[in-house]
Amino acid sequence: MTEKVVIERKITLVSGVAIIVGTIIGSGIFISPTGVFVYAESIGVSLMIWALSGLVSALGALCYAELGTLITRSGGDYAYLLVAFGPLAAFLCLWITLVIGRPTILAISAITFSTYAIKPFFPDCEPPDDAVRLLAAICLCFVTAVNCISVNWALRMQNIFTAAKLLALVVIIGFGAYSMATVGVGNFDNMWSGSFSVKSMSLAAYSGLYSFGGWNILNMVTEELQDPYRNLPRAICIAVPIVTVVYVLVNVAYFAVLSKHEILSSLATAVLFGNKMFASVAWIIPIFVALSTFGSINGVILTSARLYAIGAEEHHLPSIFALVHIHKKSPVPSLIISCILALGMLFWRDIIFLINISSIAYWLCITACIAALFWLRRTQPAEHRPIRVNLVIPIVFFLFCCFLVFIPLVTEFWDFLLGIALILTGIPIYYLCIWWQKKPQCLGQANKVFERVSQILFVTAFPDKEE
Repeated sequence: MTEKVVIERKITLVSGVAIIVGTIIGSGIFISPTGVFVYAESIGVSLMIWALSGLVSALGALCYAELGTLITRSGGDYAYLLVAFGPLAAFLCLWITLVIGRPTILAISAITFSTYAIKPFFPDCEPPDDAVRLLAAICLCFVTAVNCISVNWALRMQNIFTAAKLLALVVIIGFGAYSMATVGVGNFDNMWSGSFSVKSMSLAAYSGLYSFGGWNILNMVTEELQDPYRNLPRAICIAVPIVTVVYVLVNVAYFAVLSKHEILSSLATAVLFGNKMFASVAWIIPIFVALSTFGSINGVILTSARLYAIGAEEHHLPSIFALVHIHKKSPVPSLIISCILALGMLFWRDIIFLINISSIAYWLCITACIAALFWLRRTQPAEHRPIRVNLVIPIVFFLFCCFLVFIPLVTEFWDFLLGIALILTGIPIYYLCIWWQKKPQCLGQANKVFERVSQILFVTAFPDKEE
């Protein structure tokens, strides 16, 4: 009897929580506190921004829980836009995610990982840029290899690194509490003093929400989640509050130990904290940051490959993206291509530009998905919805998303225009490569050659549909 090639449901509730928590908690909480504080200008407002960012993420996660249990297919934003608005809208989301979104996130995370991993060996200077990028490339290749070899290994690695980063943050919280108990809480005097405006609050919220990126990551792998109707909303409801509480308490610890001037003097808030509290073993903080970022890389690679595989099943990407290893049941070609795209981004020097472009695209896709939720409620009112959130929640979140989308019009006008232009380049590509049915035969033959080579080289086949 021939063994069926099927993507198996190996993600448990615990693994689901680990994927969300592990992906959200990356380098942001070790770096973004400065970005929030520089705009908020007061400790009280900063803490309020962090709590508000968690609340907004929770509202968005609840909306995605409804979408994820209504449309139980993997692919997240792409799958929802495909059902609600058709192939063009879905392809544009997939296009910007493939070209900029995921490769940029992976490259930035890998560079952050390597910078902090090497830092203990260069205590008095910045690590060499070539060494940082080489280690970043090794990191991306290693994580990709683990995901190719075994889905179980990738999930175990995610669980381990999620536990490690939570332990790191608990240590920071603990030492912050110790400082408040022994030294006092003088840093919190006049904690609400400062001048701030709607614009500055908006920019502070933008920095805070950057650290919560990934709250919708589990929607990418719904088909591999055990009992998605129950475990998807459960994982979201467990993970997002955990991250929010941890983030607020970590910021309290930072403010308890560091003065306002110290926080504003460097982006490496956690490193300053370590130098002040751990003295001779301050090198442990860069290691914590490296471990945290490593876990985020694993979560993004794990889910990105599944997104591209779903796109290939809909013929929006070349067919090799849909191939799955016969025995390992992992989308090996898709994983490898994800890694190659991220490696390419390592050569791009203007990381800030990439962050701005990817942030614009990220919030545009999320805004479109909330619009899809409204549309599906109108066009498919009788469909079974295991979760149906109160209409106020998606309305509030949608308005907030629109606000975030248009912030760059004021702060990064040209980056906003370039981001929109990059998204729109997907329209001619869609009509030339997908909509146009009478393409030259040589293109179809070339695709078949790549497909066959991939099947032989990586021992892959197209997955069978579950009955």
